[in-house]
Amino acid sequence: MWTETKHGLYKQFVFTDFHHAWSFMERVSAVVNRLDHHPRWQNEWNVVEFWLSTHEPQQGITDRDWELSRAIDALIDDSAKATMDANDEEKTTRITEVQLYADGGSRGNPGPSASGFVLLDMGGKVVHEQGVCLGITTNNQAEYQALKLGLEAALEHFQAREVHVYMDSMLVVNQMKRIFKVKNRDLWPIHDAITQLLPRFEKVSFDHVPRELNRLADAQVNKALDAQPQTTAQHIQSA
Repeated sequence: MWTETKHGLYKQFVFTDFHHAWSFMERVSAVVNRLDHHPRWQNEWNVVEFWLSTHEPQQGITDRDWELSRAIDALIDDSAKATMDANDEEKTTRITEVQLYADGGSRGNPGPSASGFVLLDMGGKVVHEQGVCLGITTNNQAEYQALKLGLEAALEHFQAREVHVYMDSMLVVNQMKRIFKVKNRDLWPIHDAITQLLPRFEKVSFDHVPRELNRLADAQVNKALDAQPQTTAQHIQSA
């Protein structure tokens, strides 16, 4: 939703990674040139922010700004529709029981971070995999985000009812099993979000695995980070 502020009509857009954010900005550039109405905007990693205002004394927010806001929103709607069309076949597949391998890492801790996960059917076949850049976070935050993204994908793509989670983060596994308390306040929001997801499944189990058994998810983490020009190609150490 666009918000009226003293600096103009404001909205923030968050994308999965820098590549998608940059693609969006390129489309916005064409729109603002067509409408001949150029906003103040900024980008940091996967986040794009806009402040729309008419650059004339005492004009403030005008109909031109609202027209541009609708045009920008339409770019998101078109992109979402294209994504849904591309994934229609996958979304119709129902796999009631899946294995979820999730991992996250940070180059710097905190530093440029990414989450990765892989979903497999019970026969061991990979049915979905994804790596997502997160911007600047810690290892533990990236691990938790990987778990959340994986659970959401199990619901969205396969309507899974039972999920067997495997992670090499002893911290996350034991906190989700309530063996450890979540003492770090920065982890409270993501831990709560995952806790609210769990009742949507009939059963979710959590098991710790050695890092060498989590290579598929780790590969998604590094693939996502290596695609970003701001990061180095060194292998990260996940929590």
